[in-house]
Amino acid sequence: MALQVIGAGLPRTGTSSLKQALAMLLGGRVLHMSSIRRHPFDLGADWRTALAGGDPDWRQLLAPYVAAVDWPASHFWRPLSSAFPESLVLLSLRDSAK
Repeated sequence: MALQVIGAGLPRTGTSSLKQALAMLLGGRVLHMSSIRRHPFDLGADWRTALAGGDPDWRQLLAPYVAAVDWPASHFWRPLSSAFPESLVLLSLRDSAK
């Protein structure tokens, strides 16, 4: 199943709740920073490639997921939306910086 929703919101904008809601609504796994076993020190080779300006195989990296929210995926919402043009991009905001 291809990625259906790409979260473009920054961390602390309700992404944990969004993760739970999308998992229920879409019936699959949702990538969130809490899903990455070695976060924040080791995101894995593909994320390191992306952070270094490279172009990982997004479809392979996100194959187990129906949606991706929070860091690091939210940082790459533009290339993800190109790799998954059928996906919705969802921007979550918050009223304050606190």
